Amino acid sequence: MIILSLTVGMIQANCYILGCEQTKEAVVIDPGAEAKRIQSGLQKHALKLKYIINTHGHFDHVGANKAVKDITGASILIHREDAPMLLHGAGMWGIGAQSSQADQFIKDGDRISFGQIILEVIHTPGHSPGGISLYTPKVVFVGDTLFAGSIGRTDFPGGDYDQLISGVRKRLFVLGDDVKVFPGHGPDTTIGYEKKYNPFFN
Repeated sequence: MIILSLTVGMIQANCYILGCEQTKEAVVIDPGAEAKRIQSGLQKHALKLKYIINTHGHFDHVGANKAVKDITGASILIHREDAPMLLHGAGMWGIGAQSSQADQFIKDGDRISFGQIILEVIHTPGHSPGGISLYTPKVVFVGDTLFAGSIGRTDFPGGDYDQLISGVRKRLFVLGDDVKVFPGHGPDTTIGYEKKYNPFFN
């Protein structure tokens, strides 16, 4: 699997391009800004974008949805509970981020396939009601649920600290210590490292 990580926008959110090496089908996770850089990443590896997947609806993770969709024709996928933020969420920040309506709602247990790769949707609310993580063997993309040495904020509308902590323990920590974690901000980490050293869990 091809994994390209781009840090985009004024809040420096992580956007990920995942590509199937055999078929060149791809997905983009959380295109928060800088659609042209995302397009360049796709072109560099001759990837055809099938889906735009949002781990949650906050503007710094969805701000380039519309631009990337306009360029590639890819479908936008998000959990139903965060879908309203695609059109209205940026207003709470006083920012005119542009998105588009979702083409498809995804839920816990869904399997998203592109090329020979399958991502399993794990509902991990707490940072937002519709927050999700995306798992494929040895790798998980967690949005703003879990960071290296920290967790996502829960003081935004719809946030729930206890729900986030429980979700990480019950849904993410069980994936295996060697699973690599790609968060929505900051450096990557591993499940094992966070179980041992993250101050919110020990």
